[in-house]
Amino acid sequence: MPPLPFQGTARALSSDGLAEVASQLGVFAPEIWTVLAVETSGRGYLADRRPQILYERHIFHRLTRGQFDDGDISDPSAGGYGARGAHQYDRLAQAIADDRTAALQSASWGIGQILGQNFAAVGFRSVEEMVAAMLQSEDQQLAAMGNFLVSTKLRSALQAHDWATFARGYNGPNFAINRYDVKLNAEFQKYCSGPDLNVRAVQLYLTYLGFHPGAVDGIAGQHVAHFAIHPLRADLQAVRLNRFNCLRGIQGQTRRSYFRAFLRWRK
Repeated sequence: MPPLPFQGTARALSSDGLAEVASQLGVFAPEIWTVLAVETSGRGYLADRRPQILYERHIFHRLTRGQFDDGDISDPSAGGYGARGAHQYDRLAQAIADDRTAALQSASWGIGQILGQNFAAVGFRSVEEMVAAMLQSEDQQLAAMGNFLVSTKLRSALQAHDWATFARGYNGPNFAINRYDVKLNAEFQKYCSGPDLNVRAVQLYLTYLGFHPGAVDGIAGQHVAHFAIHPLRADLQAVRLNRFNCLRGIQGQTRRSYFRAFLRWRK
């Protein structure tokens, strides 16, 4: 089965990747997880290994000067999002049929939901280069977010836990409508100690394998106990790598890391 468009290696966030961005921003893990939790519930990929995206029709309208306006895929007003997940790729595909570059620039990408039109501000030469990086790992997704916060001078607001100022710059002037600043404050209280990245990596990789371990939050709760204590017969049949159908097309070190993550979960 050929890979889906925009399907990549989708590697989980590493401790080195998190530490590098935390150092760049002058903050600690809780501040970073606060933003990620509000933007994407702290998860950069769908279960099919495509990056989380949100398609913005009003951005597409502006970039194409309204020439494709249809009240759905292109419109001067924001909205019309529909369901998150795969549906956003359906919308993106329709826009790509009209103008690929504008379409990619009109979607927010990855764990920090960086808008494609900001590719230059986050260190890429083109939106295609940015999107290619978003397919590879949450480390690269987070690095883009870090670069964005530096380029927009939002780093100081994050350091000061000035959630209203941060929300205005990151989410837009209408942030209060969705209580974005209130959500940030609530998540910061929750993540004051930060998640376990090893547990979180296993949770993410299990979703690629078709399992449902609960929230990808790095917290080893009841779902961890379920997978550890009650392995299904199908799990036992999946010990050989060639039984993991969803890993077909993934080769080498990435494939082995998924398998090791699954085995660590089972212990």
